[in-house]
Amino acid sequence: MPQEEKIGQPWVPVLMLVLLIVGVIVIMLRNLAFAGNNWLLLIGLGSILGGLYTATKWR
Repeated sequence: MPQEEKIGQPWVPVLMLVLLIVGVIVIMLRNLAFAGNNWLLLIGLGSILGGLYTATKWR
């Protein structure tokens, strides 16, 4: 019995790359311009983790 081949959505890799890039940019901005603000670090790490989670949904 053959299995159906699942086709991923075209927006998943785009969302993954956007989240990863935004996360890196936010962390760089936090270190270069907004030193002492830990909320930006948490937002950047959360964005990177969201990008990694989205990468697991890419087929």
